[in-house]
Amino acid sequence: MTLEENRPAPDWAGDVSVGVDAWTRRASAPTAAPPPEDTKAQVPEADPEAVARKILLDQLTGQARTRKELADKLAAKNVPTEIATRLLDRFEEVGLIDDEAFARAWIASRQPGKGLATRALAQELRRKGVDDEIAREALAEIDPDDEEAAARALVRRKLRSLARFDDTVATRRLVGMLARKGYGSGLAFAVVRDELANAGREGLDD
Repeated sequence: MTLEENRPAPDWAGDVSVGVDAWTRRASAPTAAPPPEDTKAQVPEADPEAVARKILLDQLTGQARTRKELADKLAAKNVPTEIATRLLDRFEEVGLIDDEAFARAWIASRQPGKGLATRALAQELRRKGVDDEIAREALAEIDPDDEEAAARALVRRKLRSLARFDDTVATRRLVGMLARKGYGSGLAFAVVRDELANAGREGLDD
């Protein structure tokens, strides 16, 4: 018997397979993946003028807008003033922006549709950013007879809901309605008095 054969077997603290498995896992464990490349720096910045042009075209899709409305939109998107002005000028040159046409179209839809008088229409156009001179020229095209006819139509419709009120209350409510639509007090009282008379009611003297 040799010396090696006489050497006693070492004591193991545990199953040898456990240690082997642990060592194998450490040896074969994959290294951590490198962080992804920062691709943001590789993407070119969008052309500010192209972005501004798209904003304008999107805003004009389906409806007309005034130059002021479009300028406000570009400013809200932080488009540089120089680029905004150049594009707005160009859009006006080709007819994509036309405040005169906008004013006429706005009046044509709001005057008969909503029964608005000249004063109310002027306020709306001013809020839209239409120049006062352009607005005056467009408003001058309204026929006074058409304005009075619109006021009478408003009064007739409203009278249906005022049947339970006396003539004094009905008159005040009708005149107030016309005032909110932009009609002057003289025309409002005259129209209300006539329409109440036509309906067999006396109304309130102005």
